[in-house]
Amino acid sequence: NLETKYALDHFGFKEPMHLNDVKIQIKDVNYHKNSYIDKNSTIKDAYDYMSKYKMTGLCVVENKNKYFGYISLREIAYEIINGDFHRIDTSYGNIMSTLKGKSILRFDKEISGKVLVTTYKKNKLEKDSIVICDDDEDIVEYAVDSCVKLIILVCNQELNKTILDKAKKNKVNIIKTSYNSYEVSKLITLCNYIRNYVRCESDFVTFNEIDYLSDFLDKSKLLKHNNYPILNGKKECCGLLTLTDTNNVNRKKVILVDHNNFSQSVDGLEEADIVEVIDHHNIGDIVTKRPINFRNTSCGCVSTIIYEMFNENIIRIPSNIAGLMLSAILSDTLLLTSPTTTPRDVKAVEALAKIAKVDYKTYGTKLLKYGMSIKGLKNEELLHKDFKTYKVDDNLIGIGQLLTSDYKSIKPKFNELSKFLDEEAKRGNYKVLALFVTDIFEHKSYCLFNKSASEIIKNAFNLNSINEGVMLDGILSRKIQIAPYIMEALSK
Repeated sequence: NLETKYALDHFGFKEPMHLNDVKIQIKDVNYHKNSYIDKNSTIKDAYDYMSKYKMTGLCVVENKNKYFGYISLREIAYEIINGDFHRIDTSYGNIMSTLKGKSILRFDKEISGKVLVTTYKKNKLEKDSIVICDDDEDIVEYAVDSCVKLIILVCNQELNKTILDKAKKNKVNIIKTSYNSYEVSKLITLCNYIRNYVRCESDFVTFNEIDYLSDFLDKSKLLKHNNYPILNGKKECCGLLTLTDTNNVNRKKVILVDHNNFSQSVDGLEEADIVEVIDHHNIGDIVTKRPINFRNTSCGCVSTIIYEMFNENIIRIPSNIAGLMLSAILSDTLLLTSPTTTPRDVKAVEALAKIAKVDYKTYGTKLLKYGMSIKGLKNEELLHKDFKTYKVDDNLIGIGQLLTSDYKSIKPKFNELSKFLDEEAKRGNYKVLALFVTDIFEHKSYCLFNKSASEIIKNAFNLNSINEGVMLDGILSRKIQIAPYIMEALSK
């Protein structure tokens, strides 16, 4: 609001970020973070990764960690059992790694072709053939003469120099391995690129790390999958979330300041861990799971308590922070004139004004006047300029307070505001919805309310008669002169 803007600008602060809620997000879940594999890895690499971390699926990425797709253990098993055992599409390095081989000759990075176990020369060999050879030098020489793509020498067999020189001339890739022909023929298809068996992004549901866990659980019930890739805003893969991971979350740690009611706090508070409360209002409906530091004391402003906490802990208050704390107290106590003001508030104001190097009366008058401007504000903005909600049993109360030094300027809007309050009360299911226009210099407030709450307002302030805009002499504080009496009247 304008008052806050004035204080921030005066003491050199940027407007702070607005926290929408403290709901549990996917990033708060202990899921398999950074669990992904490059699309150019092998089927065996993917299987080994899942086995090591006891996963049934895995995210596949490209260009470091850009999300490419998803592969499951079921799909890998299908490929191992039903796949094309004769075709290979991979890299020289992948074959070396899978077969624990040793490089003899390397001319190509990419290896793609048909796999053969050749035992006699009648086998027709093509230039894209991948030949598994035993210790028969005639067969090896035949493969070299055929200029095949790759020769895999089993049982660590050696080549004579004549065949090796010919292989160099024909640019035939050669790897040798300690595995025998049978073992190589079983492992060779596991050398294939995993990218060839992946379900791409368009074929599989993903979630963003900032999505709410509650939304994820609702959607997962419909999708009925076990694993879900988690991405960030740049479509980069953050890892894999399984349904069992959702039982292990890191709730946001929250300290409530200047309130201790669920209805007045940030959305999703029930999903967070409240670790402390610092307040000066009535005790509300906050419930915690474990003992916490709860500091609640009677004074005009919570910044008075915070000022005392600085002193108790022997921490020097920076000048600009002192200015904001001073602004809060002057605002809450209406320049120390509110009935909520205590000697502690006065002491804090005098001390903070010295640290902030301002005359608190001059500064405070400017602060309040700047904040009172209502020029161009719509009805909703007038109501919510300073608005709080309360609950009595299941009944919702909404109380807005509008400070002014010129009551006559807003009086012409009373009829329009009254109609708006009726509409807003029905829309928001408020039992009582009221707006108090407070003249801080005349020390009185004018009450507007939804029509169905007229008897409650009448009883709350012991009025003989009730009308929209009724004047309440000496009523300035919502905390001790307004909210408690409306809540009591409603409970009766």
